[in-house]
This record gives sequence, C-alpha cells and structure tokens, in this order.
Amino acid sequence: MTAPVRRYARGPARAAWALALAVALSGLGCASAPPGQDGVPDGSASRSSASSASSGPPGQVARDRPEAPAQPTGPRRRVLAVSVDGLGSAVLRRLGPRQAPTFHRMLRRGASTLEARTEVEMTVTLPNHTSMLTGRRIDAARGGHGVTWNDDVADRSVPRDASGRVVRSIFTSAHRAGLHTAMFAGKQKFHTFDNTWSRAIDRVLVTSDQARLVRAARHDLVHGRRAFTFLHLRGPDSAGHEDGFDSPAYVAAGREADRQLGGVLRTVRTHPRLQRHLVVVLTADHGGRGADGHDVATRAANYRVPFLVWGRGVVHRDLYRLSPGRRNPGGAQPGYGRPRQPVRNGDVANLAADLLGLRAVPGSTIGARQDLRVLARRR
Repeated sequence: MTAPVRRYARGPARAAWALALAVALSGLGCASAPPGQDGVPDGSASRSSASSASSGPPGQVARDRPEAPAQPTGPRRRVLAVSVDGLGSAVLRRLGPRQAPTFHRMLRRGASTLEARTEVEMTVTLPNHTSMLTGRRIDAARGGHGVTWNDDVADRSVPRDASGRVVRSIFTSAHRAGLHTAMFAGKQKFHTFDNTWSRAIDRVLVTSDQARLVRAARHDLVHGRRAFTFLHLRGPDSAGHEDGFDSPAYVAAGREADRQLGGVLRTVRTHPRLQRHLVVVLTADHGGRGADGHDVATRAANYRVPFLVWGRGVVHRDLYRLSPGRRNPGGAQPGYGRPRQPVRNGDVANLAADLLGLRAVPGSTIGARQDLRVLARRR
C-alpha cells in the first residue's frame, strides 16, 4: 500500500497571480471582481481560456502559471472518467446483466458500445491510459505522446513533444479553465501523470488498496467539487495476469469491479448535486485472452473494449447511432487514417472536455473534432 499523495501547488501561485492582478487593476483605476470559488474573478462561462502571463523574456509564455479564465455563474457539468484495467468487452458479455448489473445498467441507460477500440500501436496499460488523458495516439514520431513503457516506475514523466513542449492533457485543459481535478489510481506507474501535470491535478491518490481507493474517490466526489475526476480500477487486469484472462478469478474480478462501480453510482444517485451535473464516462485500456495476456495489439480480444457514458441528459442509445461521424469497426482494428474512426478509449479526453464546455485538448488528434454525441440536448 502506498501513502496518499496530494498536490496543492496551485494555491500559492494563484495567490501571487491574484495580488499582481489587483495591483494592475488598481493602477488602471478599476475595481477587481469578487473572487469565485477557485480564487479567480467571476464571469460567464467560456470554451476558451485567457492567455497566461509571461514570467520570462518577451514572448515567452509561462505554461505552469495559472491563467485568468472566466468562471461560470451557475452550476456546471462535471465528469467522472473511469478506467477498468483489463476489462475487455468479452467479459462483459460473459458476465451478463445478472453478474454485472451496474455495467449493464450503464449499457442500457446510457450512450454506449462494446465495440470501442484501444490505440492501434499497443494494447498495454500506461500507453493507453496516456492516450485517454491526452487524446493522442502513442507513436511520438506521428504526433503521439511517446509513452511506450509500461513499468511500475514512479519517477517518470510523459516525454515532451516534437517541438519541446509539455504534452497537454484533459487535466491541463481543465486547470487552464480554472477548474479543479483529481486522480485516483491503483498502480504506481500512474505517478507518471502526477509527475507530468502536478500543477493541474489538485488531488492524487495512488494505492493498490482498491477498497480504500474507491472510498476516497466517493468521498471526494461529494466534498471535493472537482470538475474532472479520473478513477482507475486495477482488479480485472491483476487477476488476468495472475490466473489468466479467461479464468474464474478474472471473471470474479469483473464482478467485483461492477460492485465497486455500483457503489460509486449510488453515491451519485443519492447526492442531488451529483445526480444533476455528473456524467460518468467508462472504458478500459485493453482486454485479454487466456494465459497469453494482452500484449499482441492485433488480437481482437485485446483491442476490443467498452465505452459507456451515463448520467442525466445522456441519450439511451448505441454510441455509433448517435455519432454519424464514427463507424462501428465490426471485428476490425482500423488505422488512424480512416476518415470515419471507431470510438476509442482515447476519446475520453476530448469527450470530457466537450462535456465541460472546453475546446479539444491542444495537440490531440483522437476525438479532436469532439464529434461524439451523447447528450439529449446541447447546453
């Protein structure tokens, strides 16, 4: 078990920024607006954020400095992204509604498909989760994020892109819009994201104790008021590696993940603010088959994953029928060059951004048109 890691680096930087803004406004003879809940001026919601202040030579932008976005004056939608590690679509079909009632409730009562895809290059944990958060493919030479390792090394970071810039994520997009975020993950390797975007993630907990992880996430959903929360459940993947991805232990781990998710959704249903405003987006990094694991990226059992969206205002329909710009790939794994892409787990970042009223994550290519349609009406 690892100790919780919390990041509160944004507070001092925001205080310094607010003082500088107040001085500048007083020099112009203007009164500053009252601060909102995130310590920035209140105003109307906007899909774009303001430019960041410069702290270096002329023309150099301080990317780590909090910006001054407009704040919403009323309730705003929130997103919980859940990744169930190793949960292939095949095991959901095998479990069925009786053994996995929560997953199948999301299938019936949300915008969903069991024919989503992983990234093309690899079907392993850390590369695919990095795609979920950045909206990028894996191959750095083709504009991807460049995370090709999958080791439990806690001190690594996402490589900088070809232009030398830090790769952006849904965490950084939310942060630049003045919104709060959190990450709850079950594997040490997920510290990669905290190392890369520490200023943009307000709360981080990494522990292999899944019960503790889920309890903390449920508590934070109620009390943390995060706009974006990422929750990673490791159970099915751990069981698959230990006993095989067709084993009774793997199936039991799928049932346990369903039970844990059921607890999360009960928290949502019993708190009116969450029930009104939270949308849950669930997917997986890969599936698996037998004792072979999941490393072969061309195997359907590995690249075929669920993509489920559930919450108030979400249409109860097949995700491909809702999104004419996407095409159900059947049993295939299409390349990135196809004009009508399948739904991919890498769509998490830009679907979340769209639900939060933000533009696509800068540098992203997966779902960058924000063309997944999940809501009954657009706000």
